[in-house]
Amino acid sequence: QVQLVESGGGSVQPGGSLILSCRASTNIFSFITMGWYRQVPGKQRELVATITQLGSLNYADFAKGRFTIIRDAAKDTVYLHMNSLQAEDTAVYYCNAQHPQGPFWGQGTQVTVSS
Repeated sequence: QVQLVESGGGSVQPGGSLILSCRASTNIFSFITMGWYRQVPGKQRELVATITQLGSLNYADFAKGRFTIIRDAAKDTVYLHMNSLQAEDTAVYYCNAQHPQGPFWGQGTQVTVSS
């Protein structure tokens, strides 16, 4: 069973930055893609950013220019660097891995942007 452990969430003021981490229990190159999604109460979970095995990147429009997804294969970890955070970025952020055995999700980490 693949496990994804997230960390790095917290509270930040508007305009601030956070780095989320997602460490996998197995070699991350076994995943077709890895990425980050987010969800607020009452809304569907939405894509933030993904990275494929070959390193291709995909960002949601709201993330372009502010968020960066980075892979560290030596640590089996994917990071999400978030800059210029705004109140509307407040959500639970989930790590996702697409594996031949199926999708896997982390437990989620709360990000709150508030003054």
